[in-house]
Amino acid sequence: MVIQKAAVIGGGSFGTVVANILADNQIHTVQWMRNDEVARCINEQHSNPQYLPGVSLNPSLTATTDLLEAVRGAEVIFVSVPSKSVREVVSSFAAELTPDQALVSTTKGIEPDGFLLMSQVLAEICPDNPVGVLSGPNLAKEIAKRELAATVIASENSDLRRNIQEALSCPYFRVYASNDLYGVELSGALKNIYAIVSGFVAALGMGENTRSMIITRSLAEMSRFAVALGANPLTFLGLAGVGDLVVTCTSPLSRNYRVGYAIGQGKSLAEAVDELGEVAEGVNTLRYVRAKAQELSIYMPLVMGAYEVLFNAADPRVVAQGLMTGEHASDVEFALPRCEI
Repeated sequence: MVIQKAAVIGGGSFGTVVANILADNQIHTVQWMRNDEVARCINEQHSNPQYLPGVSLNPSLTATTDLLEAVRGAEVIFVSVPSKSVREVVSSFAAELTPDQALVSTTKGIEPDGFLLMSQVLAEICPDNPVGVLSGPNLAKEIAKRELAATVIASENSDLRRNIQEALSCPYFRVYASNDLYGVELSGALKNIYAIVSGFVAALGMGENTRSMIITRSLAEMSRFAVALGANPLTFLGLAGVGDLVVTCTSPLSRNYRVGYAIGQGKSLAEAVDELGEVAEGVNTLRYVRAKAQELSIYMPLVMGAYEVLFNAADPRVVAQGLMTGEHASDVEFALPRCEI
């Protein structure tokens, strides 16, 4: 099936980028947002000055504040609102959907009640609709400038995977496929925690050796956690895993990295989030993952240390130092049986 109409729910930077690619690919695209002024700017000036200043959007992209107008007749609906709003927003239009309309989440977060990922929330609200997840090393401001990038569409529905690949692929954006919905989505949520850690390590002036250690141990830690919850460890070697982890742990364009950097400079969590002016999903994800790791007795020293820094004002240097004094482990997770360590 060739997608002829798409809806993007959310007026943030990545939602706007997805909408713009769809419009560039000559798909009738309607973007929903709450902000009347931003919607007017997209329709009249073909720009989103709040999240993508200076970027020219495709003139055919239409914005609206009418949610039902956006989703009506759309073969695919991209959900790009913060995780805390997903259930409320999707529930408000779920009754209007037909079974042939697909839902694709681009939100990298976790709903605390039941520890649900966004695809699970979508499947719960819309059990008759195909569900997918879009995740990868996708800094919106770079994609908006048409710099080369790639992403992963994960779904158990092969038709949905193929349709999204065709709808979003273009000369500067490549879409790979996966059937590990849970692994792709969980890696996207978890890496936000480690971007915060990497940010405050960078602000403290620690060297490249330290940063490399933090990133690679982050990969081991997040894959250890995900496999305990049923994900495929090989997923973490791809774009949605190590690819997304590297870019969010090294780029000042990453919102979570910037929060961590501000904390490393001595700002409080409230000041860091305030300064950012956008949602940093990693802050709440850290709370939920720490609680789940404790519940399941999963060894996650970076998560535990980051929690102490963000919420109990611990010294950020303690997090990195803790890796030097924690339990001995194998270099590559799952490669060496724990009885041989």
